[in-house]
Amino acid sequence: MSPRFLAWMATAILAAAWALPAPAETVDPEPLKPIEPPSALPRAQRGDKTQNLDRLFAALKVAPANLLMGRAKSAADGKDFDLAIRLLTAVIDIRPDFTEAWNRRATVYYTKKEFGRALADIHEVLAREPRHFGALSGLGIILQELGDDKHALDAFRRALAIHPHLERVPDLVKRLSEKVDGRDI
Repeated sequence: MSPRFLAWMATAILAAAWALPAPAETVDPEPLKPIEPPSALPRAQRGDKTQNLDRLFAALKVAPANLLMGRAKSAADGKDFDLAIRLLTAVIDIRPDFTEAWNRRATVYYTKKEFGRALADIHEVLAREPRHFGALSGLGIILQELGDDKHALDAFRRALAIHPHLERVPDLVKRLSEKVDGRDI
């Protein structure tokens, strides 16, 4: 894919993210955290067997995804990016609503310089969680590498609006602001 097409695609992702409605204020403050299975299985209690089974089935559903996420992290840490992608794809197949799996796979694609695939996954992240400041920061980094400083600046500013204490992003905004908007007199 040409850098021009990738820049257009990234711009479209950013525009789509801006167009999404703001989530309600009653959203869970930690939507990216996976459900953890219980560390010790509870003893079955007399009475409501359905509730006991519901809890056990819920833990069973997330166990494979959590295991695969851990293995994907180990693979990425070991620079086995192809394995990390296959594992993260499996997580997405199991739990397509799990935003962090999409985000981590975008990061691995970025590391491999597969910007088109990284941008596609960032689009999925922002469609599920428009406030994902990590995905917005990643979008800004990719746009900056593609030479689209104006839209990179927009992505970084949006990330900072959500999380004003991000490391390095304020410096990027300052530098890009001077480059895109010019210096104050």
